[in-house]
Amino acid sequence: MSRAAVGQVRGVLAERVVVSTHLDPFLSVKALAGYSGLSVRKLRDLLADPGHPLPHYRIGGRILVRRSEYDAWTLRYRQVGDADVDHIVAETMRELRAGRPGPKAPQVA
Repeated sequence: MSRAAVGQVRGVLAERVVVSTHLDPFLSVKALAGYSGLSVRKLRDLLADPGHPLPHYRIGGRILVRRSEYDAWTLRYRQVGDADVDHIVAETMRELRAGRPGPKAPQVA
């Protein structure tokens, strides 16, 4: 390799510099099914969901979904456990019978 083709990186003589970036691939519906754990049929239904359609691209008859867009889209469906309603009601009733205010119910986003 000639000296002109070799670059320097932070004072180190490098024969080759590889720049790596975070990959954000486009996935076919079949590949997205493998990534998401959802069936191809369910994903196709979600593409046309009138309330919250899955963002996608149609290129030459193929449907492609960018992985980062799928991940962002799924955040709308994120749930952080279920509130233990029976426990909250029982504790509130116990507090009311004792004449004290009950616990505050957890806020649901």
